[in-house]
Amino acid sequence: MTSTIRENKALKAGAVVFWLVIWEIASLLIGEELFLPSPLSVLKRLVTILPEPDFWSSIFFTLRCILLGYILSVVSASVSAFLSYRFALVSIILDPLVRIVRATPVASIVILVLVWVRSRYLSVVISFMMVFPIIYTNLLEGLMAVDKNLLEAADVYRIKTAKRLRYIFIPSLSPYIQSAIRTSLGLCWKSGIAAEVIGLPDGSIGERVYEAKIYLSTPDLFAWTVVIIILAFLFEKFFIYLSDAAMRRLER
Repeated sequence: MTSTIRENKALKAGAVVFWLVIWEIASLLIGEELFLPSPLSVLKRLVTILPEPDFWSSIFFTLRCILLGYILSVVSASVSAFLSYRFALVSIILDPLVRIVRATPVASIVILVLVWVRSRYLSVVISFMMVFPIIYTNLLEGLMAVDKNLLEAADVYRIKTAKRLRYIFIPSLSPYIQSAIRTSLGLCWKSGIAAEVIGLPDGSIGERVYEAKIYLSTPDLFAWTVVIIILAFLFEKFFIYLSDAAMRRLER
């Protein structure tokens, strides 16, 4: 088992190296950093901007906004899914809204939201809106899939709500919750950054990306893109770890 894990890690590392080599070859063939900087020049630029105070303030600003939007969305979608499960009228009312948000392009939603919301809070609202349908739909499907026979047995034996949640609902909902979290995390981060690039709130990562594009600073653009990818990876790993730990604890 351990050797298999090591082999998988080695293969993944080899794949990364392979694409870095392809990137370097393409950069040499083009021969113009304006169009495609080399991995080394991007790394140098990344090392240069790391000590800058604006670099870290931009990261914390964007991270704070997207994290807030995500948490608010998870909480509100969970409550909404439970209400829809208990009351059919709530499900009927929310269904058109959820469908519209899922079908509308992120750029269109960003431009519409900009009419009503200051750009500083734009990524919070967009992250919230993009995640809500995913969490809501998955949780509602999970609730609907709970074994009715188990619920009837719980009624007969008068099992308390806390035990029903722990032994009936949580095991049934666990795969739906984990699927929702894994699906929503990447979309939350990408949509939040896209909102910042369009709305340009002061001191955000989106503003830095836009400035790099305006001033044709391609190494900066690539460097910030690398930062976004790393942050998205850490953001995803953190929440997946929390959800897995919470599920294990609740299922004990």
